[in-house]
Amino acid sequence: MLGISSQAPVRILVVQDEPGLSSSLSYILEASGYQVQVVGKGEEALRIFSDLRPDVVLLDIVLPDLSGFEVCRQIRASAVTPQPVVVILTAQTGESDRVAGFEVGADDFVTKPFSLRELMLRIEVRLRGRQSPEQTAVTEPPGQDGPDERLRLGPLEIDRAGHRVFLAGKEINFSAQEMRLLSYFANSPGKMCSRKELLTEVWGYQPEVSSRTLDTHVKRLRDKFGSMAWLIQTVHGVGYRLAEPEQRVRRHDPTGAVARRR
Repeated sequence: MLGISSQAPVRILVVQDEPGLSSSLSYILEASGYQVQVVGKGEEALRIFSDLRPDVVLLDIVLPDLSGFEVCRQIRASAVTPQPVVVILTAQTGESDRVAGFEVGADDFVTKPFSLRELMLRIEVRLRGRQSPEQTAVTEPPGQDGPDERLRLGPLEIDRAGHRVFLAGKEINFSAQEMRLLSYFANSPGKMCSRKELLTEVWGYQPEVSSRTLDTHVKRLRDKFGSMAWLIQTVHGVGYRLAEPEQRVRRHDPTGAVARRR
């Protein structure tokens, strides 16, 4: 199976109330070098989440107390940074369940029964590009540049290496998938990205990922941007683009007077 090359072991929180599956997951994950904590209830998972600060959460939907959707929602609403990768493991295969999972911030959705090898590969892909907690802790504060690590677009600042996003100087929590989508937009501000391009490049065009999933993630980005939601523009019937910051000025100042005063 796959191994982990980082100095500190990646921490995985397994939230699963099926003893047999929990044991299998714990065994294979630990054998691959991960540090694993298994819990059987949603409230228990939330109690230890802040102290454990897992890098990955493997989360069942059907739990004895809270639903997995609610657990995911509360994880995403927490102040913990960087946010973990959340992979939902469930026997529910309907599109509505999958979309509901993405709406509350899940990064991936794996249906039971599943291949343990496939799950391991999915975890590794989701972790790729993320730093270890020790590296993240020493990330430079906003305003200090590292080579190819930070991208600034007006009020938006993306620290790819540290998996951090700042808007007007305020840090915003992003899931791993949201970060990938935002980073892809930010690579070419002002460029229209078609739906097919985004699904192919950001999601790998997985069969279970639909355009509705893309729309859900874009909505989540806009919700987190608040009054600056205009930064993500819809190209109706085609796709999306990240607005260049100057576009907002030109929209409210068609004469260009503001730009001339600079």
